[in-house]
Amino acid sequence: MRCFFHLVSDFDAILDDTGIEVPDLETAKFEAMKAIRELRQELVGASEEWRGWRLDIVCPQGTLLYSFDLNTPLH
Repeated sequence: MRCFFHLVSDFDAILDDTGIEVPDLETAKFEAMKAIRELRQELVGASEEWRGWRLDIVCPQGTLLYSFDLNTPLH
């Protein structure tokens, strides 16, 4: 299954137009968490800039499969 990872806020969106092929939603969630961790490492000290943003996992038809709030700690 192909999943796309969109960064979305109430006022803006950074859309993933490539996506990745994954075997299931759990793998997509794992890949999303990995991307969020990398983003946080790159933007140390800039966490305020991401307040109100989320990372949405969507299918090719645009259906929301899962959403991560970027202000919530990952486990």
